Amino acid sequence: MEPKMHSARKRRGNALHRTKQNSTPSSSKENVPQKKRQHFHLDLWFWLTLQNWILDFGRPIVMIILPLEWFPLNKPSAGDYFHMAYNLITPFLMLKLIERSPRALPRSVVYLCVITFVMGASIHLVGDSINHRLILSGYQLHLSVRENPIIKDLKPASLIDSFELLYYYDEQLGHLMWYIPFFIILFIYFTGCFTDAEEQKKIPVSGWLLLGPSALYYWYLVTEGQITELFLLTFLAMVAMMIYQQRKDLSPDSNGLFLFYSFSVTVLLVALWVVYLWNDPVLRSKYPGLIYVPEPWSYYTLHIKNNH
Repeated sequence: MEPKMHSARKRRGNALHRTKQNSTPSSSKENVPQKKRQHFHLDLWFWLTLQNWILDFGRPIVMIILPLEWFPLNKPSAGDYFHMAYNLITPFLMLKLIERSPRALPRSVVYLCVITFVMGASIHLVGDSINHRLILSGYQLHLSVRENPIIKDLKPASLIDSFELLYYYDEQLGHLMWYIPFFIILFIYFTGCFTDAEEQKKIPVSGWLLLGPSALYYWYLVTEGQITELFLLTFLAMVAMMIYQQRKDLSPDSNGLFLFYSFSVTVLLVALWVVYLWNDPVLRSKYPGLIYVPEPWSYYTLHIKNNH
C-alpha cells in the first residue's frame, strides 16, 4: 500500500514540475512589457493627405466645375457632400493615428477634441454652404460683409447683421472649433513619437514623396482657415517638445519627423505667400491685423476671377 501511495505522489510531483516548466516562460513573457515597434504609417498619412486634398481643397473647386443645374441653390451642393464626407473620414483617421501611437496617450482629451472637431466642422459646413451660394450671386470674398455690393444696400439694414453673424459662425467660431482640436490631436500624437532606436528614425522614400503634398495642404489650411497664430503655436510647441526630449537622448521617429518636416515646409510656404502679396493694397485693407496672411480664395476672386 505504502509504495503505491509513494509512487502516486511522485507522479503528481513530476507532473506539477513539468507544468511549471512549461508555463513559466510564457507567463514571464506576458508579465514583461513589450516595447511596441513603430513603423512609418504610410497608409494613414497617405489617406489623410488624399482625403484632405479631395474633400477639403477640392470642395470649392467641384462646386465651380459642376453645372449649377445639377444642384439647385435650395439644395445641398456637391461641395456640401464633400464636406459631409470630410467630417466623417477625418476624425476616423485621426483616431486610427492615435491608436497606433507607441505610447499611451490621454484618450479622454482625444475624444473631447474629436467631438469638438466634428461640431466645429459641421458649423462650418452650414456657413460655407450658404457662403458659396452668395458667391454665385455676386458676393466678393476679398471685401468685408458690409462692403459687398449685394449686401450693403439690403433693407432692412438689420439683415446685414444677420450676414455678419453667418460670417462669424463660418470663418471664426467654426474655424476655431474645427482647427484647435485638430492641431491638439496632432500635437498629442507627436508627443508619443520619440524613440532611442536609430532604425525607427528614418523616413522611407514613400514618406519623402508624400511630404510635399502634405505640407502644401497645410499651407492651404493655414492661409484659407486664417489660423496662422494657432499653427505657429503648435509648431513652436513641437520644437519645445523636441528640445525637451533630446535632453533625455530621445528624438522623433519616422512618423514624428514626417509631421515635423511637413510643418517646417508649411512655415516656409506661408512666409513666401506673405512676401508675394505684401504690397497688395486691396488685400491689405481686408486683412489689417498684426499678422497679414491673405486667403487664397480672396486672391482668386480679386486677381483671377475678376480678370476673366
